[in-house]
Amino acid sequence: MNKAVFVVLLAWAVAPCGFPQESTEIEREKAAIRQAALHYLEGWYEGNASRMETALHPELVKRSIDQLPTGRSVVRSLTALTMVEFTRAGGGKNTPKEKQKNEVTVLAVDGDIATAKTISADYIDYLHLVKVDGQWKIINVLWQPKSRK
Repeated sequence: MNKAVFVVLLAWAVAPCGFPQESTEIEREKAAIRQAALHYLEGWYEGNASRMETALHPELVKRSIDQLPTGRSVVRSLTALTMVEFTRAGGGKNTPKEKQKNEVTVLAVDGDIATAKTISADYIDYLHLVKVDGQWKIINVLWQPKSRK
């Protein structure tokens, strides 16, 4: 009986040793996710197509809900290639630096998938990211203009 109690106490005492390493790993993943989101946001405002391309999975789909003049709602979609080309054409370069706000909140990380919310000068985006070949890439975006908030 004493041996069993000793084993349980020893296991209890040693168990917390794994948490700091797990916490550090999660923080590292969150930092990498934030970096991908910042490449997306800052790349847009810089007109930097390379940064945008770095952030996006090639099969990205970016969607928004728009209203037609008739009042009917429609889903609009953009691809990774379209986003890179829009960025190359100037993206958000006309937004003054002092008005740019690039806020990233990592909402969840589960293995090789994650969700983040970004708030920029003009948009609110919900990002789904996937870790591919060791790098976080944005694969889905649902967004709306900030003015609709």
